[in-house]
Amino acid sequence: MPTKKNNGAVPPKRKGPSPFSSAAPKPKKPFKGKPKPDRPPFEAPKRPEPTVVEDTTFAELGLQESTLKALTDLGFEIPTPIQALAIPVLITGGDLIGIAQTGTGKTAAFGLPLIEKMDSSSPTTQALILAPTRELAVQVAKGIHDFAKYAGLRVVPVYGGQPIDRQFRALKSGAHIVVGTPGRVLDHLRRGSLKLDGVKFCVLDEADEMMALGFTEDMEAILAELPEDRQLAFFSATMAPRVLAITNKFLRNPQRVEIIAKQRTLETTNQTYYEVPPGKKQEALARVLDMETPGSTIVFCRTRLETAELSESLQLQGYNAEPIHGDMNQAERERVLRRFRDGLADLLVATDVAARGLDIDNVTHVINYDVPWDVEQYIHRIGRTGRAGRKGDAITLVYHRERRQLANIERMIGSRIEPARMPTVADIASRRRAAFVDSLREALDAKEFDALLPSVAELAEEYDALEVAAAAMHLLWKERHQVEHVETEEESFADFGQPEMGMIRIYVGMGRQDGLRPGDLVGCITNEAGLIGKQIGVIDILDRAAFVEVPATEGQRVVDALTNAKLRNRKVKVRLAEPAFSDPGSAGAPRKGEFKKPRKYDKKR
Repeated sequence: MPTKKNNGAVPPKRKGPSPFSSAAPKPKKPFKGKPKPDRPPFEAPKRPEPTVVEDTTFAELGLQESTLKALTDLGFEIPTPIQALAIPVLITGGDLIGIAQTGTGKTAAFGLPLIEKMDSSSPTTQALILAPTRELAVQVAKGIHDFAKYAGLRVVPVYGGQPIDRQFRALKSGAHIVVGTPGRVLDHLRRGSLKLDGVKFCVLDEADEMMALGFTEDMEAILAELPEDRQLAFFSATMAPRVLAITNKFLRNPQRVEIIAKQRTLETTNQTYYEVPPGKKQEALARVLDMETPGSTIVFCRTRLETAELSESLQLQGYNAEPIHGDMNQAERERVLRRFRDGLADLLVATDVAARGLDIDNVTHVINYDVPWDVEQYIHRIGRTGRAGRKGDAITLVYHRERRQLANIERMIGSRIEPARMPTVADIASRRRAAFVDSLREALDAKEFDALLPSVAELAEEYDALEVAAAAMHLLWKERHQVEHVETEEESFADFGQPEMGMIRIYVGMGRQDGLRPGDLVGCITNEAGLIGKQIGVIDILDRAAFVEVPATEGQRVVDALTNAKLRNRKVKVRLAEPAFSDPGSAGAPRKGEFKKPRKYDKKR
């Protein structure tokens, strides 16, 4: 760009001292965004005192004999705090705002007094319950049906994903109580298949969740159709301003009941996180599952596609995993939840929306495959475990760039999420051996092996009894774990640990069960590849594989030499290992234009 001529004009004066002057520059003002030294450190908000409710019984709450009989059949003995405080208010006919966390017994809190107000002789719809999700609608409908066992009432759930003609027939046959999602209830109102003229009692369950899902307008449209003399009850985990606004609009002099549980989910849940290298979350998840050996587990993903792909990958690795997401029809979702509740599926891979409203008490672990977007989402996820006073585990897999996001969640919940070391293949093998020994102890205590004692006695005459037992254990271990080792060691990445600077890791297809010792590898490398002993780094011998570190510049030469040589008198598979924690372009990583050999469960990629 051409420079403009000055034409003799006097240049403007420079503001401030000249860079060539000897005057000392003015000190810079401190950055305004920097915290002041006297600012107090962050402190977690003080936890409110738990709600104390005097011990009472369902009979003392004023329930009818038929309802009490149904509760006895179901095994209900003592009401929970939300039930003890809400039932008397609702029986007397007042509007109610109930604030309590999920899993505190809210369904019975509104369901029991609702049943008391129904007239079984009238076929009209007399009660409406709105729920945010299909799963919660079905769950509430089942609970109400069980409570009304001796009341002669018909309960009909209506929700999207189910054939609407089936719902038409159920409503036409007479439904005393309708439980549904806002969208489908509004659809039936517009079609004329549902009338609210005779509704005496209306409940909004998980009102905050419904509003978070965008049902505010639908909720208001439905509430506007109710008769003037109806009774309203709002139940919510939180009382956000938007929830408060709708309660002010539709409730009349409501009584507010708030329950602060003695044990918050966060206090009954052990929270940990694993830092994972880029692109290695599937391998990390498999290792965590193998090490933790959890019971019923929910794995949370962000997207439907990720949910489907991850569940398929886990199934191909031998895990009993089932996906649940918004693209599935209702029949598929109900089948998946039934399998998970019955223990036929150990892992439920779910999106946040699909898992809303799930109420399964026996979930032992929750795994955040992706870091939640905000603290509310995090609390909602880990709230699926550590329920009913049980202990639970919440595990989060994070990339290094997500550490700040996790730190924000820690600050907001006021508790620390502990870091955990990623288990190695050797750790998992040790864990399996310990579990194997425990199963043998159980078999010895059960003493169900009398039929085999003569065979053992016969072998003990020829061999040492200790060797007989060891041989039997070896055969059983080999039968249980041979295929598993092929998939998790021989074709897995080398390790979730990085070689030393300037070194590269080499995979050798022989391990401890083949009698391999460190000296065998050192001798073979020094003799065949010409390296000296001090050039050889860490040697890690597993059950059926081994890894050895050598200088990165010598890696391919060592692989070529060992491929043409014999270890313990036989040829073995040797290749450069894929360093899980290294970045693309580092030693041992595939070069541009090359493709890594896919693992068995990655065939679809």
